[in-house]
Amino acid sequence: MAGHIVVGVDGSAPATAAAEWAAADAQRRGLALRIVHVCQQWPHSESTAYCASALDAAGGRARELTRDVRVTTELLSGDVITGLIAESESADSLVLGSRGLGGFAGMVLGSVGMAVAGHAAGPVVIVRTPSALRHDRVVVGYDGSEYSQAAMAYAVEQARARGAQLHVVSAWHMPALSPYAVAYGSLIEDLMGEEARAARERVEPWRESHPDLVITDAQPCEPPVKALVEAAQMADVVVVGSRGLGGFASAVLGSVSHGVLHHVTCPVAVVRPRAKEKS
Repeated sequence: MAGHIVVGVDGSAPATAAAEWAAADAQRRGLALRIVHVCQQWPHSESTAYCASALDAAGGRARELTRDVRVTTELLSGDVITGLIAESESADSLVLGSRGLGGFAGMVLGSVGMAVAGHAAGPVVIVRTPSALRHDRVVVGYDGSEYSQAAMAYAVEQARARGAQLHVVSAWHMPALSPYAVAYGSLIEDLMGEEARAARERVEPWRESHPDLVITDAQPCEPPVKALVEAAQMADVVVVGSRGLGGFASAVLGSVSHGVLHHVTCPVAVVRPRAKEKS
Protein backbone atom coordinates (compact mmCIF):
# COMPACT_ATOMS: atom_id res chain seq x y z
CA MET A 1 0.00 0.00 0.00
CA ALA A 2 1.02 3.58 -0.65
CA GLY A 3 1.98 5.89 2.18
CA HIS A 4 -0.87 8.37 1.92
CA ILE A 5 -4.65 8.65 2.05
CA VAL A 6 -6.46 10.87 -0.44
CA VAL A 7 -9.72 12.62 0.41
CA GLY A 8 -11.78 14.50 -2.16
CA VAL A 9 -13.61 17.58 -0.91
CA ASP A 10 -16.04 20.08 -2.41
CA GLY A 11 -17.26 22.13 0.54
CA SER A 12 -20.35 19.99 1.20
CA ALA A 13 -21.23 18.61 4.64
CA PRO A 14 -20.56 14.97 3.64
CA ALA A 15 -17.17 16.00 2.21
CA THR A 16 -16.30 17.70 5.49
CA ALA A 17 -17.21 14.49 7.33
CA ALA A 18 -15.04 12.56 4.88
CA ALA A 19 -12.06 14.88 5.51
CA GLU A 20 -12.44 14.41 9.26
CA TRP A 21 -12.66 10.61 8.90
CA ALA A 22 -9.61 10.56 6.61
CA ALA A 23 -7.62 12.71 9.04
CA ALA A 24 -8.40 10.33 11.91
CA ASP A 25 -7.54 7.31 9.76
CA ALA A 26 -4.23 8.85 8.71
CA GLN A 27 -3.41 9.53 12.36
CA ARG A 28 -4.25 5.99 13.46
CA ARG A 29 -2.35 4.31 10.65
CA GLY A 30 0.68 6.58 10.46
CA LEU A 31 0.00 7.76 6.90
CA ALA A 32 0.17 11.13 5.19
CA LEU A 33 -3.04 12.86 4.10
CA ARG A 34 -3.55 14.44 0.70
CA ILE A 35 -6.64 16.61 0.26
CA VAL A 36 -7.79 17.40 -3.25
CA HIS A 37 -10.55 19.42 -4.81
CA VAL A 38 -11.24 18.79 -8.49
CA CYS A 39 -12.53 22.13 -9.67
CA GLN A 40 -14.75 21.90 -12.72
CA GLN A 41 -15.06 25.10 -14.66
CA TRP A 42 -18.57 26.29 -13.99
CA PRO A 43 -19.95 29.23 -15.97
CA HIS A 44 -19.21 31.60 -13.09
CA SER A 45 -16.01 33.55 -12.61
CA GLU A 46 -15.94 32.92 -8.87
CA SER A 47 -15.81 29.12 -9.19
CA THR A 48 -12.03 28.85 -8.80
CA ALA A 49 -12.08 31.10 -5.74
CA TYR A 50 -14.79 28.93 -4.17
CA CYS A 51 -12.81 25.75 -4.88
CA ALA A 52 -9.68 27.21 -3.29
CA SER A 53 -11.66 28.32 -0.24
CA ALA A 54 -13.23 24.87 0.23
CA LEU A 55 -9.83 23.22 -0.09
CA ASP A 56 -8.21 25.58 2.42
CA ALA A 57 -11.02 24.98 4.90
CA ALA A 58 -10.64 21.20 4.63
CA GLY A 59 -6.87 21.44 5.03
CA GLY A 60 -7.21 23.61 8.10
CA ARG A 61 -9.72 21.25 9.67
CA ALA A 62 -7.51 18.21 9.04
CA ARG A 63 -4.52 19.92 10.65
CA GLU A 64 -6.62 20.80 13.69
CA LEU A 65 -7.55 17.14 14.16
CA THR A 66 -4.10 15.57 13.70
CA ARG A 67 -0.61 15.66 15.07
CA ASP A 68 2.53 14.54 13.25
CA VAL A 69 0.48 13.87 10.10
CA ARG A 70 1.77 15.37 6.88
CA VAL A 71 -1.24 17.17 5.37
CA THR A 72 -1.01 18.53 1.83
CA THR A 73 -3.66 20.09 -0.38
CA GLU A 74 -3.95 20.48 -4.13
CA LEU A 75 -6.46 22.14 -6.41
CA LEU A 76 -6.99 20.08 -9.55
CA SER A 77 -8.95 20.85 -12.68
CA GLY A 78 -10.91 18.67 -15.07
CA ASP A 79 -13.53 15.98 -14.69
CA VAL A 80 -14.19 15.06 -11.05
CA ILE A 81 -14.62 11.31 -11.53
CA THR A 82 -11.60 10.95 -13.80
CA GLY A 83 -9.44 13.02 -11.46
CA LEU A 84 -10.39 11.06 -8.34
CA ILE A 85 -9.87 7.70 -10.02
CA ALA A 86 -6.42 8.86 -11.11
CA GLU A 87 -5.66 9.85 -7.51
CA SER A 88 -6.56 6.34 -6.33
CA GLU A 89 -3.76 4.82 -8.39
CA SER A 90 -1.06 5.96 -5.97
CA ALA A 91 -3.09 6.15 -2.75
CA ASP A 92 -3.52 3.70 0.10
CA SER A 93 -7.21 4.56 -0.03
CA LEU A 94 -9.57 7.24 -1.32
CA VAL A 95 -12.16 8.82 0.98
CA LEU A 96 -15.29 10.62 -0.25
CA GLY A 97 -18.48 12.06 1.16
CA SER A 98 -21.67 10.19 0.29
CA ARG A 99 -23.03 13.12 -1.72
CA GLY A 100 -21.53 16.30 -3.07
CA LEU A 101 -22.94 19.74 -3.72
CA GLY A 102 -24.48 18.55 -6.96
CA GLY A 103 -26.46 15.71 -5.36
CA PHE A 104 -30.21 15.63 -4.86
CA ALA A 105 -31.27 15.88 -1.21
CA GLY A 106 -33.08 12.54 -1.28
CA MET A 107 -30.14 10.56 -2.63
CA VAL A 108 -28.11 8.42 -0.23
CA LEU A 109 -25.12 8.07 -2.55
CA GLY A 110 -24.25 10.51 -5.32
CA SER A 111 -23.16 9.66 -8.84
CA VAL A 112 -19.53 10.59 -8.15
CA GLY A 113 -19.25 8.26 -5.16
CA MET A 114 -20.88 5.41 -7.04
CA ALA A 115 -18.69 5.81 -10.14
CA VAL A 116 -15.45 6.18 -8.19
CA ALA A 117 -16.24 3.24 -5.90
CA GLY A 118 -16.72 1.08 -8.96
CA HIS A 119 -13.59 2.10 -10.85
CA ALA A 120 -10.94 3.17 -8.31
CA ALA A 121 -7.67 1.24 -8.16
CA GLY A 122 -7.92 0.52 -4.43
CA PRO A 123 -10.16 0.93 -1.39
CA VAL A 124 -12.77 3.69 -1.49
CA VAL A 125 -14.34 4.80 1.79
CA ILE A 126 -17.72 6.51 1.59
CA VAL A 127 -18.61 8.67 4.61
CA ARG A 128 -22.12 9.98 5.15
CA THR A 129 -22.05 11.94 8.40
CA PRO A 130 -19.73 12.42 11.40
CA SER A 131 -20.32 9.93 14.20
CA ALA A 132 -19.73 10.58 17.88
CA LEU A 133 -20.45 6.95 18.76
CA ARG A 134 -17.63 4.45 18.88
CA HIS A 135 -18.24 0.71 18.85
CA ASP A 136 -14.65 -0.60 18.56
CA ARG A 137 -15.88 -3.01 15.91
CA VAL A 138 -15.06 -3.44 12.24
CA VAL A 139 -17.49 -5.50 10.16
CA VAL A 140 -16.46 -7.21 6.93
CA GLY A 141 -18.44 -9.22 4.43
CA TYR A 142 -16.55 -12.35 3.40
CA ASP A 143 -17.37 -15.11 0.92
CA GLY A 144 -13.88 -16.33 0.05
CA SER A 145 -13.78 -14.64 -3.35
CA GLU A 146 -10.76 -12.72 -4.62
CA TYR A 147 -12.53 -9.43 -3.93
CA SER A 148 -13.52 -10.39 -0.40
CA GLN A 149 -9.93 -11.50 0.29
CA ALA A 150 -8.84 -7.93 -0.46
CA ALA A 151 -11.67 -6.64 1.73
CA MET A 152 -10.54 -8.87 4.61
CA ALA A 153 -6.96 -7.61 4.36
CA TYR A 154 -8.16 -4.00 4.56
CA ALA A 155 -10.55 -4.83 7.43
CA VAL A 156 -7.72 -6.47 9.37
CA GLU A 157 -5.62 -3.33 8.99
CA GLN A 158 -8.52 -1.14 10.12
CA ALA A 159 -9.24 -3.33 13.15
CA ARG A 160 -5.59 -3.42 14.20
CA ALA A 161 -5.16 0.36 13.87
CA ARG A 162 -8.30 0.95 15.93
CA GLY A 163 -7.60 -1.73 18.53
CA ALA A 164 -11.02 -3.03 17.59
CA GLN A 165 -12.76 -6.37 17.20
CA LEU A 166 -13.14 -7.73 13.67
CA HIS A 167 -16.52 -9.29 12.95
CA VAL A 168 -16.76 -11.41 9.81
CA VAL A 169 -20.19 -11.85 8.21
CA SER A 170 -20.53 -14.75 5.79
CA ALA A 171 -24.18 -14.63 4.77
CA TRP A 172 -25.62 -17.05 2.24
CA HIS A 173 -28.91 -17.80 0.51
CA MET A 174 -30.89 -20.98 0.87
CA PRO A 175 -31.50 -22.20 -2.69
CA ALA A 176 -35.09 -22.11 -3.95
CA LEU A 177 -36.85 -25.31 -2.99
CA SER A 178 -40.01 -26.92 -4.33
CA PRO A 179 -43.06 -27.43 -2.09
CA TYR A 180 -42.10 -31.09 -1.86
CA ALA A 181 -38.80 -30.23 -0.17
CA VAL A 182 -40.41 -30.34 3.25
CA ALA A 183 -40.12 -34.11 2.99
CA TYR A 184 -36.36 -33.73 3.03
CA GLY A 185 -35.99 -31.74 6.24
CA SER A 186 -32.86 -33.58 7.37
CA LEU A 187 -31.18 -32.97 4.02
CA ILE A 188 -31.96 -29.26 4.26
CA GLU A 189 -30.53 -29.14 7.78
CA ASP A 190 -27.40 -30.89 6.53
CA LEU A 191 -27.07 -28.35 3.72
CA MET A 192 -27.39 -25.44 6.15
CA GLY A 193 -24.87 -27.01 8.50
CA GLU A 194 -22.38 -27.58 5.68
CA GLU A 195 -22.68 -24.00 4.43
CA ALA A 196 -22.09 -22.61 7.92
CA ARG A 197 -19.18 -25.00 8.51
CA ALA A 198 -17.50 -24.01 5.23
CA ALA A 199 -17.88 -20.32 6.06
CA ARG A 200 -16.30 -20.81 9.50
CA GLU A 201 -13.41 -22.73 7.98
CA ARG A 202 -12.69 -19.87 5.57
CA VAL A 203 -12.18 -17.52 8.51
CA GLU A 204 -9.80 -19.77 10.44
CA PRO A 205 -6.63 -18.97 8.42
CA TRP A 206 -7.20 -15.26 9.14
CA ARG A 207 -7.62 -15.96 12.83
CA GLU A 208 -4.45 -18.04 12.89
CA SER A 209 -2.36 -15.48 10.98
CA HIS A 210 -3.56 -12.56 13.13
CA PRO A 211 -3.55 -13.87 16.71
CA ASP A 212 -3.36 -10.32 18.05
CA LEU A 213 -6.90 -9.59 16.82
CA VAL A 214 -10.20 -10.67 18.29
CA ILE A 215 -12.01 -12.10 15.27
CA THR A 216 -15.62 -13.19 15.59
CA ASP A 217 -17.77 -14.58 12.81
CA ALA A 218 -21.39 -15.22 11.89
CA GLN A 219 -22.99 -17.28 9.12
CA PRO A 220 -26.58 -16.03 8.83
CA CYS A 221 -28.86 -17.71 6.30
CA GLU A 222 -30.27 -14.48 4.88
CA PRO A 223 -29.50 -12.01 2.08
CA PRO A 224 -25.97 -10.61 2.53
CA VAL A 225 -27.11 -6.97 2.33
CA LYS A 226 -29.66 -7.52 5.11
CA ALA A 227 -27.06 -9.27 7.28
CA LEU A 228 -24.46 -6.53 6.78
CA VAL A 229 -26.94 -3.70 7.37
CA GLU A 230 -27.90 -5.33 10.68
CA ALA A 231 -24.27 -5.86 11.70
CA ALA A 232 -23.44 -2.27 10.72
CA GLN A 233 -25.64 -0.90 13.49
CA MET A 234 -22.81 -1.69 15.92
CA ALA A 235 -19.84 -1.00 13.64
CA ASP A 236 -17.39 1.86 13.15
CA VAL A 237 -16.81 0.89 9.53
CA VAL A 238 -18.17 -1.80 7.21
CA VAL A 239 -15.86 -3.32 4.60
CA VAL A 240 -17.01 -5.12 1.46
CA GLY A 241 -15.40 -6.28 -1.75
CA SER A 242 -16.48 -4.45 -4.87
CA ARG A 243 -17.80 -7.76 -6.21
CA GLY A 244 -18.36 -11.19 -4.71
CA LEU A 245 -18.93 -14.74 -5.85
CA GLY A 246 -22.36 -13.87 -7.17
CA GLY A 247 -21.19 -10.97 -9.34
CA PHE A 248 -21.16 -10.97 -13.11
CA ALA A 249 -17.72 -10.53 -14.65
CA SER A 250 -18.85 -7.33 -16.35
CA ALA A 251 -20.31 -5.79 -13.19
CA VAL A 252 -18.38 -2.85 -11.78
CA LEU A 253 -20.09 -2.96 -8.39
CA GLY A 254 -21.78 -6.12 -7.21
CA SER A 255 -25.28 -6.14 -5.76
CA VAL A 256 -23.99 -6.53 -2.21
CA SER A 257 -21.58 -3.57 -2.30
CA HIS A 258 -24.24 -1.52 -4.10
CA GLY A 259 -26.88 -2.39 -1.49
CA VAL A 260 -24.58 -1.75 1.47
CA LEU A 261 -23.58 1.65 0.10
CA HIS A 262 -27.22 2.67 -0.10
CA HIS A 263 -28.41 1.33 3.26
CA VAL A 264 -25.56 1.47 5.79
CA THR A 265 -25.17 4.75 7.65
CA CYS A 266 -21.66 4.29 9.07
CA PRO A 267 -18.59 4.64 6.79
CA VAL A 268 -18.38 1.93 4.14
CA ALA A 269 -15.11 0.80 2.52
CA VAL A 270 -15.45 -0.79 -0.92
CA VAL A 271 -12.30 -2.73 -1.76
CA ARG A 272 -11.10 -4.20 -5.01
CA PRO A 273 -7.82 -6.06 -5.53
CA ARG A 274 -5.15 -3.89 -7.10
CA ALA A 275 -3.83 -4.95 -10.48
CA LYS A 276 -0.65 -6.41 -8.98
CA GLU A 277 -2.71 -8.35 -6.43
CA LYS A 278 -4.83 -9.90 -9.20
CA SER A 279 -1.88 -10.95 -11.35
